[in-house]
Amino acid sequence: MLEIRWHSRAGQGAVTGAKGLADVIAGTGKEVQAFAFYGSAKRGASMTAYNRIDSEPILNHE
Repeated sequence: MLEIRWHSRAGQGAVTGAKGLADVIAGTGKEVQAFAFYGSAKRGASMTAYNRIDSEPILNHE
């Protein structure tokens, strides 16, 4: 399994990037997840987005 972590400030597009990557990878037939964790709910706060990519079904949802 390949796991990618995106570090960003809220509003800089990391979630959009992670979701866009997931769409592209899903088109190749692989299993993919995209999700994000936000700190403070305000623009400019630090946040982290993640992708998981695998050829097998991804059972980890944490």
